[in-house]
Amino acid sequence: MTVTPIKTKAEQQYAAQFDATIASLPGAGWVPAARRAAMHRFVAEGLPHRRLEAWKYTDLRATLKDVPAPAPSAAGRPKVDAAKLKAALGPELARLPAIRFVFINGVFAAADIPDAHKPGDRYQFGTLAETLGTKDVDWMQAGFAAEQSSPAALNAAFATDGMVLRVMAEAKLDLPIHVVHLIDGVTPSSVTTRNLIRVDHGAQVTLLESHVGAGGAHHINSVTHLHVLDGAKVEHLKLVADGSQATHLSTWSIDVEAGAAYQAFQLSESPLLARNDVNVTFKGESASFSFNAVSLGRGRSHIDTTMVIDHAVPRCASRENIRAVLADEARGVFQGKVIVRPDAQKSDGKQMAKALLLSPNTEFDSKPELEIYADDVICGHGSTVAEMDDDQVFYLMARGIPEVQARALLTEAFAAEAIDAIQHEGIRDAMRGRLQAWLSAQHEGNRAG
Repeated sequence: MTVTPIKTKAEQQYAAQFDATIASLPGAGWVPAARRAAMHRFVAEGLPHRRLEAWKYTDLRATLKDVPAPAPSAAGRPKVDAAKLKAALGPELARLPAIRFVFINGVFAAADIPDAHKPGDRYQFGTLAETLGTKDVDWMQAGFAAEQSSPAALNAAFATDGMVLRVMAEAKLDLPIHVVHLIDGVTPSSVTTRNLIRVDHGAQVTLLESHVGAGGAHHINSVTHLHVLDGAKVEHLKLVADGSQATHLSTWSIDVEAGAAYQAFQLSESPLLARNDVNVTFKGESASFSFNAVSLGRGRSHIDTTMVIDHAVPRCASRENIRAVLADEARGVFQGKVIVRPDAQKSDGKQMAKALLLSPNTEFDSKPELEIYADDVICGHGSTVAEMDDDQVFYLMARGIPEVQARALLTEAFAAEAIDAIQHEGIRDAMRGRLQAWLSAQHEGNRAG
């Protein structure tokens, strides 16, 4: 293999940091070799750049100038500051009844589990640091070897911890499983986590990932591998609220087996840069996938949601609904590719991306794609970009609503259409609460300016 020399400062920093930390990273047996193989792949490819079609709108090679050092290793488990955790999550998520696992700066810190919902016959929980390389070798090793991008390869090289979860066959969990990744501290650091999740046949579960922090120019690299087996039902949600100076690189790799239903949602709140990759492969017939997302951008925020939905087998359905609200000089990106394989007859795929521009200096780039190799399918896509409708504002003002409030109501209604697709009532209310808080802060910022 021809290896491309590392050229940029950031790429050099990644290589130096790996050499300095490989001996202290968790994992026995096959793991060190897998980490080195992942790093070798990154060295060969470097950071993604605009000449790669999937990265034409988010040029990491040009954007990432410096990479902060990995977060310092803690002696033992980090302590959870309840006040900091509550402030980072917001009041609704903080009091959400859930099976909660907290990771701080990439290391498992604590579990908060009601007595009737302890791990056992319905689900099993472990941490990546404790289990990596010790059991379930095939399942874990496959995830390390299957990464499709150099940021995901970096994750395999540097991952410190994460959730290893198995929901047992036919189990129905009454409470959501909430994994919190908290960044604590303002000194910039790199935090790399990886979740490995298996939902066995016929099981039902709600999974929530919250990536939150108090601020700072941190670099977060998060990967979640999720295998949804036959007939299982999964609602998978994610909050990105690491702070306005954070860089958040995320990869979801999802395999959906026959008859399974997988529903997903993501809310991204004004990071400096976020790239949310979602890769879904249908592995069995008559499965379904739906995805709703809301991107809230202000300042010079850049939020990229890129998806590949692979209809590899017949009679599967996929739906994607993306909403972006962009203010100041923020930029939003949506790239969605639906692939229908030659034998995947009766596939049904639709996607829609809509952006509301609150400033003339914002930008939204949308590139929906259909790659169809079968002839008996129903597939379609659409995209719209618009400013606030003055007629709608006038209509509300004519009924006594002040202009500022009228614009806020219309903005909330635009974004809430995606949020309202969330099935879990408590999480739906919490996401609407975060949307309202973001809009309130945006209004206060405009008034102060």
